[in-house]
Amino acid sequence: MLTKLTPMMKQYMEVKDKYKDCILFFRLGDFYEMFFDDAIIASRELEITLTGRDCGQQERAPMCGVPFHSADSYIAKLVEKGYKVAICEQIEDASKSVGIVKRDVIRVITPGTIIDTKALDEKSNNYLCAIYLDDKGCGISYVDISTGELYTTEIVETYSKTITSIIDELGKINPTEIITNPSMFNKDETFNAIKKKFQSIIREYNDWAFEYSLTEENIKRQLSVISLDGLGLSDKKYSTISTGALIEYLNETQKISLNHINHITTYSINNYMILDINTRKNLELIETLRGKSKKGSLLSILDKTSTAMGARLLKKWIEEPLIDKKRIENRLDIVEYLTEDLILMNDIKDVLNDVYDIERLMGRVIYGNCNGRDLISLKISIEKLPMLKNMLIESNSDKLKKIGNKMDCLQDIFNLINNSIIEDPPISIKEGGIIKSDFDESLYELREAMTKGKQWLSELEEKEKRSTGIRTLKVGFNKVFGYFIEVSKSNIKLVPENYVRKQTLSNAERYITSELKEMENKILGAEEKMVELEYNLFTSIRNTIRDEVKRIQEISKLIANIDVMNSLAQTAYKNNYVRPIITNDGVFDIKNGRHPVVEKVLDGELFVPNDTLLDSKENRLSIITGPNMAGKSTYMRQVALITLMGQMGSFVPADEARISIVDKIFTRIGASDDLSQGQSTFMVEMSEVANILNNGTKDSLIILDEIGRGTSTYDGLSIAWAVVEYISDIKKLGAKTLFATHYHELTELENKLKGVKNYKILVQEKEGEDIVFLRKIVRGGADRSYGIEVAKLAGVRNEVIQRAYEILSNLENNDINNSNENIDSTNNKNIEQEIAITESIIQNKDHQLDLFSTQENEIIKKLKNIDIMKVTPLDAINILYKLCEESKKL
Repeated sequence: MLTKLTPMMKQYMEVKDKYKDCILFFRLGDFYEMFFDDAIIASRELEITLTGRDCGQQERAPMCGVPFHSADSYIAKLVEKGYKVAICEQIEDASKSVGIVKRDVIRVITPGTIIDTKALDEKSNNYLCAIYLDDKGCGISYVDISTGELYTTEIVETYSKTITSIIDELGKINPTEIITNPSMFNKDETFNAIKKKFQSIIREYNDWAFEYSLTEENIKRQLSVISLDGLGLSDKKYSTISTGALIEYLNETQKISLNHINHITTYSINNYMILDINTRKNLELIETLRGKSKKGSLLSILDKTSTAMGARLLKKWIEEPLIDKKRIENRLDIVEYLTEDLILMNDIKDVLNDVYDIERLMGRVIYGNCNGRDLISLKISIEKLPMLKNMLIESNSDKLKKIGNKMDCLQDIFNLINNSIIEDPPISIKEGGIIKSDFDESLYELREAMTKGKQWLSELEEKEKRSTGIRTLKVGFNKVFGYFIEVSKSNIKLVPENYVRKQTLSNAERYITSELKEMENKILGAEEKMVELEYNLFTSIRNTIRDEVKRIQEISKLIANIDVMNSLAQTAYKNNYVRPIITNDGVFDIKNGRHPVVEKVLDGELFVPNDTLLDSKENRLSIITGPNMAGKSTYMRQVALITLMGQMGSFVPADEARISIVDKIFTRIGASDDLSQGQSTFMVEMSEVANILNNGTKDSLIILDEIGRGTSTYDGLSIAWAVVEYISDIKKLGAKTLFATHYHELTELENKLKGVKNYKILVQEKEGEDIVFLRKIVRGGADRSYGIEVAKLAGVRNEVIQRAYEILSNLENNDINNSNENIDSTNNKNIEQEIAITESIIQNKDHQLDLFSTQENEIIKKLKNIDIMKVTPLDAINILYKLCEESKKL
């Protein structure tokens, strides 16, 4: 087939054959052209015209193209839609080549390797992630190539726990692209959980890229070290493999030396508070559950940052709360000082407002695609450093002084840019007009020659007008004919003999003289040399700055840290937050705590604050009862958010707050069918509960809302009861827990289980069966759920409301709570008696169908044969689920 193609199309097909999984952008002149299937796809996805081109075959090749100067936006659209784009450019000088100019792919752009700032969210990192997994452990590495940040961790646990940890860690990282070793990609259903969660962004990479020896060499070469010892990777096989494979992928796709990726941060997932993927969503840390919007999230409240670098770091702090008391206190000390020195707080904000995104500017420098305006942005940013340094050093905070003393003001970089680049440079770096004349002597001379030459041309025009008497004569220039003298047709008779005709127009003639031709050569030669010299000077300046990337990255990190702490100080001052007391004594004592987001969005209402007391002894688990819409979920979320904010180093919305460091926060709030994975609401709920019971510790904070509501009343009550028992037992879990429920029967547990306390939402009942939610949490248990009253408030028709009251009255006459039999949670022998009571109640209700049959007796037999002392929480949930499914078939 290739022999029938034209030489150019043959070259295209040879390149395309190497990049079959990419859309090939093939540079021809001022356009990137696409052919055949690529053209059909691109024309559809980009909504551009599909044409054709002769290719040497009988049928024309489908073709479409985009201008190279505006290609970034088109590439971003394709990548956003899930395509990889290979950029093919000329790799030799066309003027020196014979035949077809050589072309090859200079870069492959994927979702995780975009560097175009217009396509990236400036306040979010764009992470490319690599996972290496086998039966014994896992390595996770991720990089933002626009900033040079590289991180790695490894997980060595049981296989099922490793899979759970991977999902939770990916939920934190939120990568846009994931590569993984193919030997594990199709291993089993357990690993399929990862593929299903991240199916749109995860794919296999070459197996050989995960070989240890290769990955080790890749790391040493990239980070310029002779050993992994100094990187903290010498005993981390999994991190080494995932990091080395990640670097291999970057080498394959980027095809340049990524010098800004020169440091790796190794960490353990246990270095930070662990938040599973559901907790991150439920607490709406970064975005809201509905609408996926930043507005309404915790981030939206805390983000008062002035720089993009600070905004990205703040997001990371929210995602990674600390568990080290010393580090937390260090952050709080600085935030506290800034809240007390409002002048300094505002001065820092004002200074940082003029600082650009230095991290991503350096990414552009490394990639060689920065322009003069980027360097001016860098200069403006560096110009603010001495002012910021002085502010910190002159403060009365030892910690701020220490940061100030560390600051490198990069004066040499500032001087280089200030002395070389004009203040308002053009976008292009290949057309001149970018370097100051006095920066280089040769450039100065060429500029002088051009200036004098143009002055000479102006004088020549005046001289020729006088000598010829042609007042409309003018000296002009175009790229085709160069300089010329233009005379209108009406004045041709006055043209001197030494004028040589160059071009005829409809209403004028253009001429050249030997004198003009000589000056043209001087001017154009000087201009061409000047453009080439300016380009060479610019690349030299850029390379000098590139060589200082480590210094510039260090100052970027300092700026980001200052920006985040100043942002937290501004938020604390504006919203009347207090410094939390951080301890390790297991006590949570929050006075008048508030929800940081809800209190800001209430329209004309005052937020009702609430106290919270949890500890490791008598107040481990709070059972919270009350109607829907009364504020139970808001209250529980606010406790979790106050805890998280305190551990990230932020002040918190309360009058007083004593927070004992927690290792994990778990939430089980709300439920929805996951149809894509074939899971019902109840199964999702139980899976999340199983995760909490299996991974929680005595140092965890657990938020549970309406456990068991996804199944029948008695099954749900049984599950909720068993979960409370398990969590409250210090020999099994003993975690500090807030447990909201509609099962009022659970309030009996306060008298049966040590460490359990009842709380309720105050409700004011008014005449006419109306209620008012007071949103105040007080000791005690609610005796009813006010469900019908809530329905009335929601606008349900009155006839339905009245009928509901009638049905409720009938049901309450036969309620299980009116029986003389009570559930004794401490005696497992009462299980058969409880079943018999339940059976009797159901059979005696006139409105209830008799569900008990021979088949149902089989279910009862299975229940009788369960040895509760040998059943794990996960086994119990699975048994209950299977029994529920069997009962539905009766």
